[in-house]
Amino acid sequence: MGQSLVKNYVHIVFSTKYRQPFIHPPVEAALHSYLGGICKRLECQPIEVGGYIDHVHILCKLSQKIALMKLVEEVKSHSSKWMKTHGDGYQNFYWQNGYGAFSVNPAETDRVQRYIARQHEHHRKSTFQDEFRAILRKYDVEYDERYVWD
Repeated sequence: MGQSLVKNYVHIVFSTKYRQPFIHPPVEAALHSYLGGICKRLECQPIEVGGYIDHVHILCKLSQKIALMKLVEEVKSHSSKWMKTHGDGYQNFYWQNGYGAFSVNPAETDRVQRYIARQHEHHRKSTFQDEFRAILRKYDVEYDERYVWD
């Protein structure tokens, strides 16, 4: 084949260190926009960025020019530094060490986009830990509970 043809959608999820509730208005919307901007700069078209007070979800089209691990590393490192510029209350802001990343069928991107957009509503009933466990079950990911949270 003479050219590389790629279309990979990925749903990325990660939380703040120890799930600290750092992500509140007015920084919440700006953070989500900033995360989307990092994705764009890396040629990973953001479709939806959202989350709640202690975590974020990113649905994007992964560029063929970057490895998923590198995308997450760039997103987390740059956004963590950015958050720390928003006042003394953010000096101890860190993302958790790990992350979750799940492939999304192109036919289901609308569903995942709606799910991310409704995070505030969703988390009136469910914690991040419960949500993440459910995602892991859905994707049949084996994990050891001792190493998921930090």
